[in-house]
Amino acid sequence: MFDNRFITLIRMPERPTRPALQERYDRRRQAMIASAAEAFAKRGYDQTTMQDLAASMGLATGAVYHYFDGKEKLLLAICDDLMEPLLARVREINDSSPVDRLRALIRVWVAHVVEYSDHMLVFQQERHVIERDTQWRGVRESRKAFERIVRDALLEALPDGEGTRDRRIELGALLGMVNHTALWCRPGGRLTTEEIADGYLGLILGPL
Repeated sequence: MFDNRFITLIRMPERPTRPALQERYDRRRQAMIASAAEAFAKRGYDQTTMQDLAASMGLATGAVYHYFDGKEKLLLAICDDLMEPLLARVREINDSSPVDRLRALIRVWVAHVVEYSDHMLVFQQERHVIERDTQWRGVRESRKAFERIVRDALLEALPDGEGTRDRRIELGALLGMVNHTALWCRPGGRLTTEEIADGYLGLILGPL
């Protein structure tokens, strides 16, 4: 096992100030996050040790601790890499009609889930932790902000002819369908991400 006394002596490096070194630092850090997401998705977070992660990356364990001071920090980085880019992209959507906005949102969302399928699987597996601990407040806030955007786009696009019907059914169905795309869809499959997204939209809104 890795000597915990040694871990406490490792100083987490500050991000370099020179652009070339920043790029190298960020690239290596992102590669570690992607490798950790793949390992956690396949083996489970609890079953994967820092030694396992280092071995899968071809690194000494101390090299991983040089960037992340523990497995939980890697999990947090995985969740941030999943939520923050998605939230930024959907905030930029400004299609004119409500249905077009919802279609564009779902297309962005599905493509992101497929691209970051390991991250999404890990997020779903560890959601019980994310929903509880205070250190995950930022991740929870990002998730809630995203879900509010989806809810508002959905409410604008749905027809008004059904009185005061509770729209949580449609919202829950859409969240479940899109997020679980990570379980079965892979890039290069028979269906494109746009075809999948438009299929989901049709299930929610009916024939357009």
